[in-house]
Amino acid sequence: MSFAAPALLVFLLLVPLAAGAYVLLERRRDERASGWAAPALFPNIVQRPPSWKRHVPTALLLLGLALLLVGFARPRATVKVKRQEATVVLVLDVSGSMAAKDAKPTRLAAARAAALRFVDNLPHGYRMSLVTFSDHVAVSVPATHDLLAMRTAIARVKTGPQGTALADAVSRAVDVGLSVKGTGSNRRPPAVVVLFSDGGQTAGRLTPQQAAAKARKAKIPVSSLAVGTADGIVQQPLRGGFFERFQVPVQPSVLRTIAQGSGGRYSRLRDVDVKGIYRALGSRVGRQDKRVEVTAVAAAGGMALMLAGALLSGLWFRRLP
Repeated sequence: MSFAAPALLVFLLLVPLAAGAYVLLERRRDERASGWAAPALFPNIVQRPPSWKRHVPTALLLLGLALLLVGFARPRATVKVKRQEATVVLVLDVSGSMAAKDAKPTRLAAARAAALRFVDNLPHGYRMSLVTFSDHVAVSVPATHDLLAMRTAIARVKTGPQGTALADAVSRAVDVGLSVKGTGSNRRPPAVVVLFSDGGQTAGRLTPQQAAAKARKAKIPVSSLAVGTADGIVQQPLRGGFFERFQVPVQPSVLRTIAQGSGGRYSRLRDVDVKGIYRALGSRVGRQDKRVEVTAVAAAGGMALMLAGALLSGLWFRRLP
């Protein structure tokens, strides 16, 4: 406990002075009463309340006064509060296979809608980043508090080439999480990667196992969300108005390998638990010391004690109308 204006605590001297005045007043009252009759006859003349009843209201008034005077000094307390720092990196597959329509209206559109749910439910104070990938990886939005920029970037993504550098994208997302610095300390805020993909791995330098190992070492779990079904098909236009059809079945084994290897969770897109992922991240956020002013608490407690003392005095000694 500390005080913003400790000099004002000198007024607490009024409390023992008031207590002394009360004791002196009680003694003088007994002395004046003894001038009218012998003390031994007092019980036969008037019904005197128990001594504790006479002193409780005054004690409450004095305690309330002490709390009010403490409030004048603006007391401050140190409390443990939950940190408001964490990073959520959304990784969105924009390869050609995401144009398949086995998820309505398309795999990419379904993934976009789910990604926006993560943006809308982001806890206050957290940062968010967007990484997109096909045969190459791009950090579309660096870690930021600007959720409008996230929504705009997600809405603009389109499918690109057929290649899929999935493991490289996870590695880049982990780098984004590692690059965020904590405010007011050297402690890096915790991070989580949320991967939206159909699981294809046809390009890039890293394997899913290597990407998962990097994420685990960095303590940044990857939650993999499988987009699509085993019946996915995309069409590629050819000259002459013809189309070539490709089968692009979802590959959950790749996504499961990354999730389990990194310490994250795997699920299908339609079963995604946005709040569950955020709860798991929140459990890693930790707490920090924060100084808060408790003047209002002290003042409210003082007023409550003084009011209680006044009410008891009125009820016990018939001083209320």
